[in-house]
Amino acid sequence: TMMDLRGASAFLVLWLTAFLLPPQRAQDPAMVHYIYQRFQVLEQGLEKCTQATRAYIQEFREFSENISVMLGRCLTHTREYKNAVDNLQKRVERAQREVDYLEYLRGSDVCVESEDKILAEKLIQEAEEEKQIRTLLNASCDNMLMGIKSLKIVKKTVDTDGSWMKDGAGNSPKVYFLIGSRNNTVWEFANMRTFVEGSTKPVPRKLILTLSWQGTGQVIYNGFLFFHNQGTANEIIKYNLQKRAVEDRMWLPGGAGRSLAYQHSPSIYIDLAVDEHGLWAIHSGPGIQGHLVLTKIEPDSLGVEHSWDTPCRSQDAEASFLLCGVLYVVYSYSGHGPHHITCVYDPLRAVTEEHLPNLFFPRRQRSHSMIHYNPRDKQLYAWNDGNQIIYKLQTKRKLHVQ
Repeated sequence: TMMDLRGASAFLVLWLTAFLLPPQRAQDPAMVHYIYQRFQVLEQGLEKCTQATRAYIQEFREFSENISVMLGRCLTHTREYKNAVDNLQKRVERAQREVDYLEYLRGSDVCVESEDKILAEKLIQEAEEEKQIRTLLNASCDNMLMGIKSLKIVKKTVDTDGSWMKDGAGNSPKVYFLIGSRNNTVWEFANMRTFVEGSTKPVPRKLILTLSWQGTGQVIYNGFLFFHNQGTANEIIKYNLQKRAVEDRMWLPGGAGRSLAYQHSPSIYIDLAVDEHGLWAIHSGPGIQGHLVLTKIEPDSLGVEHSWDTPCRSQDAEASFLLCGVLYVVYSYSGHGPHHITCVYDPLRAVTEEHLPNLFFPRRQRSHSMIHYNPRDKQLYAWNDGNQIIYKLQTKRKLHVQ
């Protein structure tokens, strides 16, 4: 209180007078009066501070009361708005039910017309797609496979997996030899004789690629090596063998390379193939229960020309090849033979399993690591347990080619 403060001030004045002032000036009236005035100034300052504090407390109380009133009003308005929104929602739901009922009454008249329109559009789309496919797979090649005439082992190596081939286009006699399912070395032989005999003249050319392949699904087409790039899911490399450089690359769509193409070929995720119509890719596609997907590739631009989901399954398959635009899939249920073709797929639907005899390969003890058709000499090039094999084929004209 103020009385206590004044008493304390007087006591402080006496104490300072008794202890702080020099003895010769302890009784100086002027000094005592000066100190007393200074304490009066302090008392006035403390009084103003107390008054200001009381004013702030009063303002805060008024502010709190105002906030409480405003919050009460806000809660009231919130309840009112909520009730209004609930009523509006009920009205909207009622209106929606009425609209649905009216649509139901109209649907009985419009439904047949809509279904007919959708069916007509689908037929038009299918006809247009059929026309595009027939343009893509022209009728210049209309042979179908009827049997495996003979087997010839042209060479034997110690390597279980690998691929060998000739160029699928042009007239080059060169033979290409690729050892293993993961490698970057290509051996180029001048002709079949030097490959079979292992002749050192002319010396085979050793080509070290700047990238490594994965699997045994490589092909040579028009002087370029096409292969699945190792370490990638779906990247296809177009490699210029003369320049020893990557010419181009592409990424197959549709989930290609995420699972094995063939159950009995554990290194092939993407199998490339060549026939009379050009370059193809075979792979397993997700979402279609492990069935093979057939993709036509434009070799110059590496663009996808068309893709088909086939009925041929990956399970028990070991290899496949194309002949005149028809996919033939080779199966061996134990992985050790017999090897036979039980699924074919023709995008033009001119060849089906009903048109084919029992297509068995001459018995081999192990699965093929690759089987590729060469459209130039109409033969299959295969690799089976280190044996480089040529299968001669029996063909005839397709049935019902339009």
